[in-house]
Amino acid sequence: MPYIVDFVNVSTVGLESSPVAEALAGLRANEARYFKNKFDHVFTVSPANEAQDAVDWVTRILKDERDLVIASPALEATAFEVEGIRMAYVFYESGLSINAMYTIEDGGKRAVGFKLSEGMEVPEELASSFKFARQKSKLAGVIRGSYFVIKGEY
Repeated sequence: MPYIVDFVNVSTVGLESSPVAEALAGLRANEARYFKNKFDHVFTVSPANEAQDAVDWVTRILKDERDLVIASPALEATAFEVEGIRMAYVFYESGLSINAMYTIEDGGKRAVGFKLSEGMEVPEELASSFKFARQKSKLAGVIRGSYFVIKGEY
């Protein structure tokens, strides 16, 4: 069942099995606030098994582009389009959030972003390939993030 992410009253709904559920909920709320403020888009997530297309798309990009497989189970996911950009988010039990941003028009920005919830260690599968920068968020505390540019067609 889809869940509209509330960035005013942050909730761990759908994320309870994560050891960093509170921080992951803040990270998810941070993304919801961004999309509401920038695009007037209501950020809605579904359990991963109900948003399998989004999970599969992100999983395929990770595998094809960087031969990455995320060890943690996906808890929630979403996919949507705003202003000619296809977006997908997957939130993992470990506290990891991965987003794929894919401008539909040729020549636009296309990238995968990784964000780590506060208190989460860098996953082994990402540790040797990515450096994580820190940013502060009122909703999520300290977020660590990294990204790579998508080169293929998806």
